[in-house]
Amino acid sequence: MKFDEIIEILGEFGPYQKRLYYLLCLPAISCALQMLVTVFTLSIPDHRCHLPDPYNDTSYQPRDLLHQLYVNHSIPRDTDGKWSSCQRYDVNLTKVTARTMIDVNVTRSRCNRWVYDTSTFKDTFITEQNMICDDALFRSHANMITMAGLLVGAFGFGILSDVIGRKLGLLASISVHIVGSIATSFSPNFTVFVICRFFTGASNAGAFMSAFVLGLELVGPSKRTFAGIVIEFFWCIGLFILSIVAYFIRDWSTLQLAISVPSVLLLAIFWFIPESPRWLVSHDKTEKAELILRKAAEVNKVELPVKLFDKDTLDSGPQAKVHEMFTSPVLLIRSLIIFFNWMVVSMVYYGLGLNVGNLGGDIYVNFTIANIVETVSYFLCILLLDRWGRKALHCTSMLLGGIACILTIFPVLYLDKSYEWITITLSMVGKLGASAAFAVIYVFAAELFPTITRNSAMGFSSFCARVGGMMSPYIADLGTIVKGDFGTALPLLVFGGASVAAGLLSLLLPETLNQTLPETIEDAKQFGRKNNKSKYHMNTTAEEGRGGKYELKEKF
Repeated sequence: MKFDEIIEILGEFGPYQKRLYYLLCLPAISCALQMLVTVFTLSIPDHRCHLPDPYNDTSYQPRDLLHQLYVNHSIPRDTDGKWSSCQRYDVNLTKVTARTMIDVNVTRSRCNRWVYDTSTFKDTFITEQNMICDDALFRSHANMITMAGLLVGAFGFGILSDVIGRKLGLLASISVHIVGSIATSFSPNFTVFVICRFFTGASNAGAFMSAFVLGLELVGPSKRTFAGIVIEFFWCIGLFILSIVAYFIRDWSTLQLAISVPSVLLLAIFWFIPESPRWLVSHDKTEKAELILRKAAEVNKVELPVKLFDKDTLDSGPQAKVHEMFTSPVLLIRSLIIFFNWMVVSMVYYGLGLNVGNLGGDIYVNFTIANIVETVSYFLCILLLDRWGRKALHCTSMLLGGIACILTIFPVLYLDKSYEWITITLSMVGKLGASAAFAVIYVFAAELFPTITRNSAMGFSSFCARVGGMMSPYIADLGTIVKGDFGTALPLLVFGGASVAAGLLSLLLPETLNQTLPETIEDAKQFGRKNNKSKYHMNTTAEEGRGGKYELKEKF
């Protein structure tokens, strides 16, 4: 029997699988906490140059009229009316009086000490390390290194879980996740911080991947789309927890520690979950696999055949290399469009998440609204994915989000601060589109690639997504380089333009819903030219590959 046939007899998503699957979704909560905590810990509050020591300049806002006099005479104003963040006048404050006027030709110098606005944050890692002005790009570097950790971790822990097993792979990644995230809170400098964040990112990919695969390998084919999206709700739970904890804890290191210590509880999962039977069968450990499956059958109240396995149980047929997808113009164009969409959807999703602090308004309110919007997008995907089809839903999501982001240029440039809510609303519509597209792209791409190249092609798609993720911090921080109103809109314009381009290109792809999916390279060349209904429907978010492995839908 094929393994999926065994699962169908067992029950595609019976009580036993549900119990394990929802337990294995718990690491997604901690992964979400660690991925987007930098929205708060690396936030850049308003700041200005520090006055000389004798003037007791300890608060950003002047504490009295005399203090205000000294600040106004020492700090230039930017075009937006705020005090300059990085420059001060070269003036002698001992000669300042209430009637003294600043000469517009007076020289300016760069700051070497700063005063920060503590009305929103007691402190952040940025304020502690003074990563501003000439060092402003260090924040982008820190977020990029975390994304690079995801790239390394996905491959490293993926190989490890294939070698030592899903369960031990999960234990290893959770252990690194705990150590890396807790150690981050004690980072004394930038170097230590980014090293800890790199390992946290790598372990995030490993924990999410191992838990997801382990849970999904017991789920039947018809339930994999549902199961693949359900884990996103646990991700959203993590984001809601983060917004609440960050609201009450305004010190960056305490916040980091508060969201990291509870991850120790994830080690308890190890005692309640079995190894993946599919992995055991692929490594000729059929006796252990059969014990697990028969226990599952007992819980699900079904009876399995006497003989479960043979040499062809996990045989997935011939395989081919991904470069064979580039052997014809039609396949080359489709592959490049898919890879570009993967890169853009990851870039926009993480970029909009990191850009929340740059929108204006209350960062905690904005972050919570973004989380609500993301949750709604996943509900819409469950409702519409099998009704509208993959192409229609993906293209609509990308265009909706992209156009909304582009439209922010109008309220930012032509309306005053009282209309800031319009910019925030448009950004949230962009987040809705990006989140929905992230949920759809995996299913759509997996069904477009022929079976014999699906594993390797999805692996390369995942690589493109991580490249997009590594680009996102620099785009999100364009506003720190380009000052003024246009700087606020610029990241959204880039994200919006990329989304619209990717969405329009996806129209060149064929629809896969209810179609006979391609098995070979030749099938892929002909796919979309005939409008025949399928004999079967690959309703999955994880497709069986060589040796029983699964490619998976990743938030990373």
